[in-house]
Amino acid sequence: MKQTVFALSLFLSLAAQAQLRLPQLPGVQRLPGAVDRVVDRVVQPLPELLSSTTQLVDLRLTTVRDLLQRHPDVVEADPRGEPIRRRELVLLAPSEAAMAAAAALGLTKLREEAWPELDLREVVLRVPAGLDTAEALDKLRAAQPELQADFNHLYSRSGEVAKGAAPAAPAPRGPVRVGLIDGGVDRRHAALRHAVGPNFGCGGSTVPSEHGTAVASLLVGRDRGFAGAAVKAELFAADVYCDKPDGGSAEEVVRALAWMARERVAVINLSLVGPQNRLLEQGVAALVKRGHLLVAAVGNDGPAAAPLFPASYAGVIGVTGINPNRRVLPEAAQGPQVLLTAPGADMAVARSGGGYGIARGTSFAAPLVAGLLAAELREPDAAIAAAVIERLAASAIDLGAPGRDPVYGRGLVAEDLRVVPEQLQSRMK
Repeated sequence: MKQTVFALSLFLSLAAQAQLRLPQLPGVQRLPGAVDRVVDRVVQPLPELLSSTTQLVDLRLTTVRDLLQRHPDVVEADPRGEPIRRRELVLLAPSEAAMAAAAALGLTKLREEAWPELDLREVVLRVPAGLDTAEALDKLRAAQPELQADFNHLYSRSGEVAKGAAPAAPAPRGPVRVGLIDGGVDRRHAALRHAVGPNFGCGGSTVPSEHGTAVASLLVGRDRGFAGAAVKAELFAADVYCDKPDGGSAEEVVRALAWMARERVAVINLSLVGPQNRLLEQGVAALVKRGHLLVAAVGNDGPAAAPLFPASYAGVIGVTGINPNRRVLPEAAQGPQVLLTAPGADMAVARSGGGYGIARGTSFAAPLVAGLLAAELREPDAAIAAAVIERLAASAIDLGAPGRDPVYGRGLVAEDLRVVPEQLQSRMK
């Protein structure tokens, strides 16, 4: 009884944690062979604690509300309720006239940065006290109708393809490399000690996170009884959160994309979601045009929810998740953005600080797809990328309506890559 009460209190406290990262669990012991449960961004000690689909669907919305309540000094909501960096506006390649119009409204320049790899230049402006951020954006757009300006949104860590024979792709050459844009990765974990490759972000500091470590293990993890999708791949890991309440901004994600472009990392996993944003849209489009494959989780806001990004941008490989019975997760998003399906529930994953957990959510389906693609696409190349993704899609198991459908996309891949927690425990004995 005491264990049940403790587990319930732990779950209720963690459900309120920001969805921007998995909560850290200092002082919670991990017994040898024990497996904690992870539901995308919430540790779930007992399976019965999430008994309804509604709780799963509401996780992102609940944690966004909590983020806004706990950090009003650095975070606020846009008119749609999506979190943004407080009093910041992002301008894309503004002209002198646009900057003059901004100055006339009392907006001041915070910083300016160019990413030549993406053909992008941004200027971030500070909105003065006394002027609402959304009102400032409306006034600026009215004064400069051609200007591309947007909020600095924060992102949470959830063409029809013709039928026929898949085209042959050239034999892959060069080392296997895969990119991860997420929270920090605990490379000291037994499953990740072998994972070579550079880190990016946080001023050079390492800030391991539960979510980033779990996703990284599904990409490149290797341990006794455990293996990710691309165990021999070099991991390029970009931390866009750094354990900050306003981490995961569109600006940080684009900065990480530019780093991936400089390093020529062909396949990049993004298990994060948020609203449409002009800066992020252009950054994504630039990489897609150059022949990178961006793999993104479609999110866990439910089948009737509005599309989430970056998975819904053109050219991005949107991935949904299924349970062991090949049923789509009831909390998974649906729509034309879904291209592929992969296991997304009851999966063993590495936990920051050691041990393993059980994962659930579209965040954990995406890296299985990314790992498969990384083995086939070693360098950015638009023509080869198209052939690689079509070949994988053509091998998928069609689970829904014949052909591509909004629930399962082209179908299921990577089913054999799901490590069952019970199997992991037995192998570790």
